[in-house]
Amino acid sequence: MAHSLTQEYFQIPVVTRAYTTACVLTTAAVQLEVITPFQIYFNPDLIIRRYQIWRLITSFLFFGSLGFSFVFNITFLYRYCRMLEEGCFRGRTADFVFMFLFGGVVINLFGLFANVFFLGQAFIIMLAYVWSRRHPLIRMNFFGLLNFQAPFLPWVLMGFSLLLGNSIVVDLLGISVGHMYYFLEDVFPNQPGGRKLLMTPELLRVMFDRPEDPDYRPLHEEQQDGDLEQDH
Repeated sequence: MAHSLTQEYFQIPVVTRAYTTACVLTTAAVQLEVITPFQIYFNPDLIIRRYQIWRLITSFLFFGSLGFSFVFNITFLYRYCRMLEEGCFRGRTADFVFMFLFGGVVINLFGLFANVFFLGQAFIIMLAYVWSRRHPLIRMNFFGLLNFQAPFLPWVLMGFSLLLGNSIVVDLLGISVGHMYYFLEDVFPNQPGGRKLLMTPELLRVMFDRPEDPDYRPLHEEQQDGDLEQDH
């Protein structure tokens, strides 16, 4: 069984596996009091004046203590990150890493002007936004209560945050950055006079692009999870 679990773990595409694992380990470290949230939250003053550069990354890795919020966020992160990596970014790991870098940098820049301490949820919304715009015909069902087309997914998630009494600043941040990437990558290059502005550095292609494993089993978008279902 241990061998089977290990095999399944390494079947997860590399970027999704690395990010999800980092989030789980960070949460475990906080739960075990190895580190505290105060050491990893986004604080521009500490980043600039005390050179605590790690906060630019660690603020994307913590979704709160173990509980509903953590399970909800880590499930969405795993699902939409994996479906992007196995779908429109299949065989293009370097391009996917570049999207991560673009999203991370822009969210950090926007975070300078927003009172947000952890940026992981905004990043999840960004991933969901890009996935939803690239799959406009997929019908979805949210908790068995609401049916809608995939492009409405980020707005449904924002409404859910509002119902839970959470700030929607993070959701709007993720939607904004997701739209920026989608426009620059998918819309503008196809406009008259438009051109591709987001160019993946060759170094990333050398580092990440590899031949595909013939035994690789992707997570099909037709599969359903307990919270969010897709109908065709």
